[in-house]
Amino acid sequence: MKLLGRGSLDCRNILLREELRRREIGSPEKEHKLSKAIQEHVWQRKGPDRCRQALLRIGVNMMALPGGCHLDSIPLPGQRPHLMQVDSVQRWMEDLKLMTECECMCVLQAKPISLEEDAQGDLILAGGPGPGDPLQLLLKRGWVISTELRRIGQKLAQDRWARVHSMSVRLTCHARSMVSEYSAVSRNSSQEMSQIEKLLMEKCSELSAVTERCLQVENEHVLKSMKACVSETLSTLGEHFGQLLELALTREVQALVRKIDASDNIYTTESTTGNLFSLTQEGAPLCRIIAKEGGVVALFKICRQDTLRCLYPQALRTLASICCVEEGVHQLEKVDGVLCLADILTDDSHSEATRAEAAAVVAQVTSPHLPFTQHLSSFLESMEEIVTALVKLCQEASSGEVFLLASAALANITFFDTMACEMLLQLNAIRVLLEACSDKQRVDTPYTRDQIVTILANMSVLEQCASDIIQENGVQLIMGMLSEKPRSGTPAEVAACERVQQKAAVTLARLSRDPDVAREAVRLSCMSRLIELCRSPSERNSSDAVLVACLAALRRLAGVCPEGLQDSDFQQLVQPRLVDSFLLCSNMEESFV
Repeated sequence: MKLLGRGSLDCRNILLREELRRREIGSPEKEHKLSKAIQEHVWQRKGPDRCRQALLRIGVNMMALPGGCHLDSIPLPGQRPHLMQVDSVQRWMEDLKLMTECECMCVLQAKPISLEEDAQGDLILAGGPGPGDPLQLLLKRGWVISTELRRIGQKLAQDRWARVHSMSVRLTCHARSMVSEYSAVSRNSSQEMSQIEKLLMEKCSELSAVTERCLQVENEHVLKSMKACVSETLSTLGEHFGQLLELALTREVQALVRKIDASDNIYTTESTTGNLFSLTQEGAPLCRIIAKEGGVVALFKICRQDTLRCLYPQALRTLASICCVEEGVHQLEKVDGVLCLADILTDDSHSEATRAEAAAVVAQVTSPHLPFTQHLSSFLESMEEIVTALVKLCQEASSGEVFLLASAALANITFFDTMACEMLLQLNAIRVLLEACSDKQRVDTPYTRDQIVTILANMSVLEQCASDIIQENGVQLIMGMLSEKPRSGTPAEVAACERVQQKAAVTLARLSRDPDVAREAVRLSCMSRLIELCRSPSERNSSDAVLVACLAALRRLAGVCPEGLQDSDFQQLVQPRLVDSFLLCSNMEESFV
């Protein structure tokens, strides 16, 4: 009676079920008549809901009866077949919809929680690259194998031999898969590639074999000597893998560059250039390969064809990425790339987006963070034209992104050569930049203000700069930059705000050589803000660079207007040596303001 439920049917229903158990149903006709009679009875007595429950229980009971048979029938559209009229597989499929959630919960409850950090490595390639996509295959497999090599090294350092062996076996599987899959989708491999593939697989087998032997050794001295052997094998394996991956990627990059050179179809060129740009986002090693294999030459070839003007922004964006490596900058200089960039920037017929991307390339090749860009001799020949075009682009920029790229290029150029500051002064760049600060559409982030204050800081070494700053109310804007605060709190934005505060203090210190600027700064309460930044670590995000710059600016202002300081501030922040004041302020944990 358990299958009938707990008292859900009345006595009459129970008697009918008992009768059904005692009788042997020999034909489908009898079964149909009986079920129909029960259905009508239950429908009349209990309504449609009870009828459905009764049919379900009768169907379950009939499955267990000797001689019971099942009727195969096709249900009408929109109807659910009666449980008595479907076979066991269909019934199981129907019930599975309701049972799935419970089944999943049972599996999750029974699954052990692994304490291994690298347990998820088995699922790294759950969704493998699509067929016919050798570049994505190489990048994905390459990332997996690199990760496995690093993890094996970590486990080896911890003497966890069981993990080292299991991961070595997994590494061998990944390496074999990469070789076989790439061979299936690529062209005929070279003899050099075949040789390195063979060496790689031999080292993988050797690593698996030696780590397996280590599992059986208990002597610590023997294990120590074998550990050195495993480490050497792992290092050699990594070298072979790097060589193989570089050769394969070089072949694919060569194919892309040849496709750009040979294509006369604008859509093919656009697609191929997009693929090349995607590769540049994978890091400096791929940028070096692209530069060596003629990628810079092919992209400048696009930028010199009027029929491909719509592709200029994409090609220039790719060039900016490639020029993050020395090989890219050298190739740019070989093909007179600076002259091409100057032509694009000075040609008003080009779209704003194209000129902005050209400015991004200029910003990249003049970056002060890259030592090799300082030897770009060809840039000096076109610097005046480029600076003029960039100032104009800043003035006419329709968006914050365009202004950011143009101002970043100008900021880097001021580091590149001191003549640039004099050019900017003659071009009234201070007025253009300070006017932009009040335009939220162009200057709306600390990253953009970082570029502006960098330009002002580098220009402030010129004596003529001070009068222009005062004339354009620049001291007030610099004062505002001392109060730069991050909106989102992300590390990048916080760092940008710190740079803005530091460079604003540096600019103020340099400009305060002029008594007029110093008096204007005192009138605007710059000294009280500098004191606050010195004494309150939270105001400067505990930045030592900001602290040093503020102390220097405060001392410069105090030399001109000492009456603006209280005795305690003078004795702690101005009178001692700079290093003593720095140590005093850097150790403060609360504000004294």
